[in-house]
This record gives sequence, C-alpha cells and structure tokens, in this order.
Amino acid sequence: MKLEVQNSLIKDIKFSQTTQIIDHVFFLNKDEMIAELKKIQFVRDVKIDVAKPGDKTRIIPVKDCIEPRYRVDRPQGFPGVTTDSFQVGEGVTKVMKNVAVVTVGDIVGFQEGLIDMWGEGAKWTPFSKTLNVVVDISVEPGLDPHEHEHCTCLVGLKASEYLALALKDAEVDECETFELPGPGIEQEDLKGLPRVIYVQMMIAQGLLHDVYIYGSDAKKILPVLLHPNEELDGAVISGNCVAACDKITTYQHQNNSVVKELYKEHGKSLNFIGQILVPELTTMDGKFKMCDYVVKLCRMLGAEGAVVSEEGYGNPDSDLVMIAKGLEDNKIQTVLITDECTGWLGDSQPLTDTKEEAKAVISTGNVSHLVHLEQADTVLGNIAAISNIAGGWEGSYSSTDGSITCELNAVIGSTSEIGYHNLTVRLH
Repeated sequence: MKLEVQNSLIKDIKFSQTTQIIDHVFFLNKDEMIAELKKIQFVRDVKIDVAKPGDKTRIIPVKDCIEPRYRVDRPQGFPGVTTDSFQVGEGVTKVMKNVAVVTVGDIVGFQEGLIDMWGEGAKWTPFSKTLNVVVDISVEPGLDPHEHEHCTCLVGLKASEYLALALKDAEVDECETFELPGPGIEQEDLKGLPRVIYVQMMIAQGLLHDVYIYGSDAKKILPVLLHPNEELDGAVISGNCVAACDKITTYQHQNNSVVKELYKEHGKSLNFIGQILVPELTTMDGKFKMCDYVVKLCRMLGAEGAVVSEEGYGNPDSDLVMIAKGLEDNKIQTVLITDECTGWLGDSQPLTDTKEEAKAVISTGNVSHLVHLEQADTVLGNIAAISNIAGGWEGSYSSTDGSITCELNAVIGSTSEIGYHNLTVRLH
C-alpha cells in the first residue's frame, strides 16, 4: 500500500463569513460550522472558539483532539463511525497541518484532561503548539454515559470533517510518502535486515475505556494485523476516557510517532513488516488469550524483532510484560514503550507487574509528576472540572490566585506511549 500525505501548513486561524484557506491562513465560518454540528442527534448546543500558541488560555476538560484531513478522489470521514466502512491507507490525503479540533464538554467519566497554551503547562503537551479549534459540546439531558460520549465523539469527528473540506483546493506545502510491500514479499534491498513488527496495545476495557478500529469496538475482537498506513489514514479513533497523559487521541493515531519512526528506518536498519493492534482486556483469561494470539501472529509473519507500545497504565502493565515474555521466549527481540506511575517523589515501583524478559524498556515519563500551572486569562470549558479529573483533586484549583496544582495525569498527551509528546531523556 502507498499513501501520499500532502501537508498544507496553516499559520493562523480567523473567523470569517466563508470557510477557506488563503495564504496559509484558515478562515472559518463559525456559524455555519455550529449549524452543521447541531444536526447531530442529542446535541443541544455547540460553542466554537480558537486557542493559539502563546495565548494565556486553558482548555478543560478535553475529550479528544483530531487532525482535519481530506482524501483526494476517495470517500471522506472516519470509516465505520461517521460513514459506511471502506478501506483506507492507499491514495492521496491532504492534511491541515498545525491545526487540531479539540473537544470539551461535561465530564462523564473522570479521565478527561487539560491543555494550557502558554507557560509551564504548555511545555508538557504537544497540543500547546497547534492552532486549536475548540468545540464545546452540550448534550440533551438524561443521556446515559455511553450515549453522551458517543455523541461528543461524533461531534469532534464531524467537526474535523467540516474543516477538512477547505483542503480540497488548498495549496500543498510538503509531501510525505508511506509505502510498504506485503509482509510476505521479500525485496532484494531488504534482505539481511531484521524483520521488525510494531505491536500497539489499545485500551479496550469498557466503561468508556475503548478504541475503535474501522468502527469496531476493540474489546470485542482478537488482535488484528493492520497495514500501518491504515492507522495514519483514519482507521483508528479514540473513544476512551483513559488518563489524559497517555490517552492516545485520534490526532495521535493519525500521526503515530512509532509508525513514522519505523518508516524512517525501513530499508536502512530494519525491515518494517507491519503492525498488530492488541486489545487490553480486564480479565486474566482475556490477557492470556491476547498475548498468545500476538505471539502467534508475530511468529507467522517471521518477525525477528518487535516494538510494543502500551496505552494507559495499571492492569495493562501485565499485558505489556506478558507479551514481552512470550515474544522473547520465541527468540523475537522486544523493546517496550511505557510510562511509569512512580508517585510524587518518583521512588515507587514504576509498573504494576514485571517479567525478567521485559529488559529493554523506554520510559515516556512519570504520570504522577506534580506540575504547578499559573492562572489563565481565558478558560475554555469549565475550570472546576479539575477536581474530578485523574491527576486532579478537590483543592487542585486555587480560587485565591487561579492556579492549578495537579499531576501530569491530567495533562493531555504529556506521557504519550506512542511517543507523540514533548518529554525527552538526558543521559548522564
């Protein structure tokens, strides 16, 4: 499969009577967009704002982030979710680069998050660098939690589709090409390179902790082999309320850093043979089943090495180290990517489970690290939500000086386990 991604770089967003892109400025008809989104079932009201890098603006509680994309001569939308299902990952896709749709709304679970566009908070989230179209959603009263979250999910995806229409005739500034042969096709220039597969773990635990692949709820399926282009082209969306720090937003699925890095090394230091998506289930039987199935797929594909990334922490740590043991026992060298939950002082056990075979581990940070965020000039959403967000508590927000003290748990994308975040490691 070959996917050509054409980036249109956006330098500013302004409200206008017409939605269009002119000279790298995105002009947005806010009223038209609101009218479109209010057509979605159960939506009572929608507010649209723009938050730009450097603005003293705080966005809370954030549910998802989505990148606007337009497929050239192919169907639009998110297959199996906002449209009928269809194959993605092959063809030309235009991208509104530097722009994100950010959805906010009433808390249903407890694991939405926040984005600060300036100051201390900005350095912890990648979404402080994007021009954010903030969509504040109010739903009809009386919905059950799943209906509520499904509604807000649809609004975010549909909002990105509305923005993406402006890309149809937009100028292209740069192109990226992603192309892999099938895993069974051995090209001459790849011979002798280690066959490496990417194993991506995904929250699939119910109670709003879910991910969708072509619209299918991940907790209802076995591990699935995917061409990496499919994730980059919109086959996978976030529907979960996992802790904000390592929740993989839809935007991050569209820009999976592990996939892109493996593509960079393909044909140089390794042979990237594909991607397996693995549900993280809550039962021990489910965990054993998923682990065994992943190992089987990797063996069938002739993998010699694997990169395994987690989503979330806590009980999925067991899935992570079980997969590592299964692969290493079958002579498949394995590298793990995970964050740590080591307490405010950083001295607690980082993972809830361990295996001797889990010996090559990349840490994306401590979810419990405390941050102190100064008062915002503008709050988009509801500042009081911090007391109900994972990583926040009653008293996190100071009504005296307007500041917030919380854990990185509460900051969207701060310890992303697919590497789409700002933290780095300094060697001593």
